[in-house]
Amino acid sequence: MTSHEPQEPHEHTSPTEPASASTVAGDAPEVNDYTGFAEAYAADNETNLINAHYERPAMLALAGDVAGRRILDAGCGAGPLSAALRDRGALVSGFDASAGMVELARRRLGGDADLRVADLGSPLPYADDAFDDVVASLVLHYLKDWGPALAELRRVLRPGGRLIASVEHPFAMNLMHRQAGREAEYNYFDTTNWTDEWTMGGRTALMSRWHRPLHAMSDAFTAAGFHITAISEPAPDPAARDLFPEAIAAAPRFLCFLFFVLRAGRAGFDD
Repeated sequence: MTSHEPQEPHEHTSPTEPASASTVAGDAPEVNDYTGFAEAYAADNETNLINAHYERPAMLALAGDVAGRRILDAGCGAGPLSAALRDRGALVSGFDASAGMVELARRRLGGDADLRVADLGSPLPYADDAFDDVVASLVLHYLKDWGPALAELRRVLRPGGRLIASVEHPFAMNLMHRQAGREAEYNYFDTTNWTDEWTMGGRTALMSRWHRPLHAMSDAFTAAGFHITAISEPAPDPAARDLFPEAIAAAPRFLCFLFFVLRAGRAGFDD
């Protein structure tokens, strides 16, 4: 799983009107195959509105001054966020479930970069208290159960460390399903799976994500020992106004992703 997804349901559409994604019925033989279109995906991610000029700048702004901080990029994809954090002086490690994405990240960051193939939700190959911050960029919504993943991220964070996370905005996802006439199937208050098709670089893949309501997110964070210190619904980067004038003129602000900054409490204490 990778953290930097194409603008699904936003890609190739106005950011204020999520596309009516084609939900695929039944069990798919393979889903979330980022390796299959890693090159095309990474190229799009570098320059598009939603990732390059909305989500990534927001994550960097929330991270603030990271010079000297040990940061884990959970679901690092091809490494654009890792590279930006490293350029700001952070000591960055990263992992992704897609070997193809990790290879692209290694090309970007160099052969000596601490990059690994690992699956969020499984035990991670890092020591306790190893990091000052974890960034989880557009990755948690691939998981049905956030509990094991958040427990592992809490374990590798030092007490008081930060988890900075972005996820698909539950209100935007609910609007998309309502516009597609799927409100009965995808009730806002339920945790539900939905699968659609992405086509990039001539390849089509089934991509599966989980919608959950805002209260389920906050409950999961609290149960894992995190304290929410910020919730953000940011504006696009100012540069987007010149690069995407029509889209920004139509929607200077829009619901797309939801951003959290969380603090890791001390084990056994309610900080």
